[in-house]
Amino acid sequence: MVSVMFVGHLGELPLAGASLAASLANVTGFSLLVGMAGALDTLCGQAFGVRQYGLLGVYKQRAMLVLALACVPIAVVWANAGQILLAVGQDPDVAAEAGAYARWLIPSLAAFVPLTCHTRFLQAQSVVVPVMASSAVTALAHVPVCYALVYRVGMGSKGAALSAAVSYGVNLTLLAVYVRLSSACKATWTGFSTEALSLSGLREFAKLAVPSAMMVCLEWWSFELLVLLSGVLPNPKLETSVLSICLSSFHLLTDLLYILVFSSLSSTRVSNELGAGQPGAARLAARVVVCMTLSQGVVLATIMILLRNIWGYAYSSEEEVVTYIARMLPILALSFLVDGLNGSLSGVITGCGKQKIGARVNLGAFYLVGIPTGVLLAFVFHLNGMGLWLGIVCGSIIKLALLLWITLHTDWGSEAMKANDRVLSSSVQTK
Repeated sequence: MVSVMFVGHLGELPLAGASLAASLANVTGFSLLVGMAGALDTLCGQAFGVRQYGLLGVYKQRAMLVLALACVPIAVVWANAGQILLAVGQDPDVAAEAGAYARWLIPSLAAFVPLTCHTRFLQAQSVVVPVMASSAVTALAHVPVCYALVYRVGMGSKGAALSAAVSYGVNLTLLAVYVRLSSACKATWTGFSTEALSLSGLREFAKLAVPSAMMVCLEWWSFELLVLLSGVLPNPKLETSVLSICLSSFHLLTDLLYILVFSSLSSTRVSNELGAGQPGAARLAARVVVCMTLSQGVVLATIMILLRNIWGYAYSSEEEVVTYIARMLPILALSFLVDGLNGSLSGVITGCGKQKIGARVNLGAFYLVGIPTGVLLAFVFHLNGMGLWLGIVCGSIIKLALLLWITLHTDWGSEAMKANDRVLSSSVQTK
């Protein structure tokens, strides 16, 4: 969010290019990596519940290896982002700006992969204060780093892209030092091991990582597709800028509050309790997190609506952009509330290891309902960017209904037995 803010004050073209590049990076890279790392929520969480502590370190190493291999094609796509965007009909000036921004995002992959794995590894053990503290330090440091690279060094939007690599590196260093030195990780991290290179173990991780990635990507892609579609609307610079700002605000609140807090909370508690053979406690944890999410969502959605007339000034000084964002904020607030509940319920699905079901739900909700509805409203009824977002809201509501039905019909006793079998099977393979 901070990077987009800095670029937004460089002008409309840099903002549109950076936003489009960030959207492409999310679609082709970060969403895939975050989704694959989601397998650690299930595997590490359930192993911790069964008290097979040594498996957590093995799982983390396997995740880093698999995700690092996935970065190779991602880097190739980012290196050719300008040509790709031009080929799909984006404005030439915006495509060139986005291509340069995407190339400078490539170094961030080197730190993002191990950082994501370290975060999931610690969260599965309910070690969250160090993650919070390192994130706070990184967020505070990112502002001067971004300012220095964008303005002092004179790199412009490219400096904003490179600042992500610096900040991810700072966060990774802090967490890696904590894992190595803290007594809290003494049983779960015993150093690098050749057991992590087992082909059967890597297949086991990939078997869960792929549907986990699809579960995250199918939803993430649907939101990012809004920005790409906005590039072919009338006045593409304005539409792309506004939808990118809305998406940045949406990710700030939804990803940080719901995905990294309530979703991780539900997946951690559910997986831990299932691994420990406590199905009743797992069910209770799911209910508590959903209630917490609903109460927080109502409060924050109300604040967004009240601040709608000044929200846009954080990203841009263009009056046209600010006014458009003010009209979008009530819809964004509704989307935020619904998707927050979806994040919590998705965490429950992940804690149970039902990522395949979650992927099917996202496919149906967003690609059979959400995207077609958005295209219809935007291009047929001429609601433009607002129509695109309304379509996604429809998809989110369908997803919420499906996830509620799945959660209410879950056999928690059966899920506890499956968790125990999964962990014991991995333990035998490791030995």
